[in-house]
Amino acid sequence: MSRIPPKPWPTGLADQVEPLVLRVLAPNPSPYTFTGTQTYVVGPIDGPDCAVIDPGPISDEHLDAIEAAIGKRAVTAIMCTHTHRDHSPAAIPLAASTGAPVVGCAPLVIETTGPRADEAFDPTYAPDRVLEDGEAMRGTGWTLTALATPGHTSNHLCFALEESGSLFTGDHVMGWSTSVVIPPDGDMGDYMASLEKLLARDDTRYHSAHGAAIEKPKQLVRGMIGHRRQRENQILRLMRERPRPVSAFIPDMYRGLDERLIGAAEMSVTAHLLDLEKRGIAVSEEGIWQAA
Repeated sequence: MSRIPPKPWPTGLADQVEPLVLRVLAPNPSPYTFTGTQTYVVGPIDGPDCAVIDPGPISDEHLDAIEAAIGKRAVTAIMCTHTHRDHSPAAIPLAASTGAPVVGCAPLVIETTGPRADEAFDPTYAPDRVLEDGEAMRGTGWTLTALATPGHTSNHLCFALEESGSLFTGDHVMGWSTSVVIPPDGDMGDYMASLEKLLARDDTRYHSAHGAAIEKPKQLVRGMIGHRRQRENQILRLMRERPRPVSAFIPDMYRGLDERLIGAAEMSVTAHLLDLEKRGIAVSEEGIWQAA
């Protein structure tokens, strides 16, 4: 996990990250969002239309910045990768101001009663159209194709910009940290399968919702798969030493961890354990985990 860089951050500025893509940073930095959520406006800057990917949280400042990046173009679609509250809530006011339909991931709300290790779900998200794997939205000079990538959330989509070879990865692959996988909706087996799906593709660049553009995507995805397998091996080794609850895995696996991220680490370990249980490799009795 990267340290948050010192300010100033380019919040509210339309940063041209490639010919067809403007990036606008929302003012919502946190231990889980890095410097904030990044919204992307896709389409030729001097063209007649564009799409907006992950409009972000509701913020007058951020909405003004998105509309400035849109300029005089019509918005063909407001596209959401998933429904965490740092990604989709601004779809409603942006749709109201632009007249654009909201398309992309399916609606999903999971209520939790305890402390969260990521953003909560957006209960206001109501898409006009849900995109299936392989479906595309098109405009003048741009094509965005949906790629189903469950794992971080069950409804997560990435969007491939066919004209440039770039992939908008939401929170599935980020430019600053590995993604958290939070049960019951987050699923480690699905997440690993989605990483393998990306590894088999030939995308040239990733634009994630948090962090810098990823210029060597295959290298990063291989590293992420290796990292998760390493974590799984750590869990298996610790279970073989002695049965233990989830909290007892953390000191050995995450030395020097920021206390604010302990919840995320426990959820990640839980996701691994549930996956191991599905595969018949681990068992739990009254919250105590051991190798099967």
